[in-house]
Formats: sequence, structure tokens, C-alpha cells
Amino acid sequence: MNYTELEIFQGIDLTDSFVLFWEFKDRCLSLDLEASVWPESRYYSKPKEDEFTCYKKVRLEFLNIESIQGLKEMSKITPSTDQFGEIDYGNIDSLIIEEGGFVLEGDFGEVNIKGGRINFEFYRS
Repeated sequence: MNYTELEIFQGIDLTDSFVLFWEFKDRCLSLDLEASVWPESRYYSKPKEDEFTCYKKVRLEFLNIESIQGLKEMSKITPSTDQFGEIDYGNIDSLIIEEGGFVLEGDFGEVNIKGGRINFEFYRS
């Protein structure tokens, strides 16, 4: 199943979201994102003048993971710098929910996650 079928991602386009940070610690994979938020989301607000859509900081977590494979170290990835000097590590190319786990793809690798659950939350503005 594609992530777009989950209610928590209603109005969120991960393929247009920017990865700012990730770490795997204590059976938890955490990713900080600048998420692309669309009108279907209750978190949507009018985009800033220089933005294509609304972008908000979020944390995507995979909690209580049994095993993980394919995650690259952040220090091994060359970040991109935009015209404003902000650094990111690309986008999330896909997030597939499988029976018993997840497959997450991006510049950070093709990550196979066994077990766990997803948590997705917005940072306070």
C-alpha cells in the first residue's frame, strides 16, 4: 500500500518534501522533513510568496522497529543547498507499507524496515 492511502498523510506530498535530518537510535528511525502540505490537509496554510505550496516542519518516525537494512549514514550523503543557503538531503521517493513493515526510498537509501509503526507529527510553528 502506498503512504497516500493512510489518513495521517492526507494532503501531504512526501515526494515534494525535503529531508533535513535522520537518525536510527533505540529501535526508532526518525526523519525531520520540510513537508509539502496541500489544501486537503488540516495543517495547510497559504504558501509564502516565494513557495510553490505550503511547507511545514514535521517529524516522520518508525517506532519499535525489529530490524532495518539499507539506511545510509547521513555523513555519507552530499547535501544540496538551495538559493537561500538551506541544506537538505533530497526527497522521499516512495514510502510503501507492506505486511510486517515498510520500504522507504530516498537519497538516504532503499530502507527495508521490519516491524514497527509510523508516527507523523508537525512541529509547532
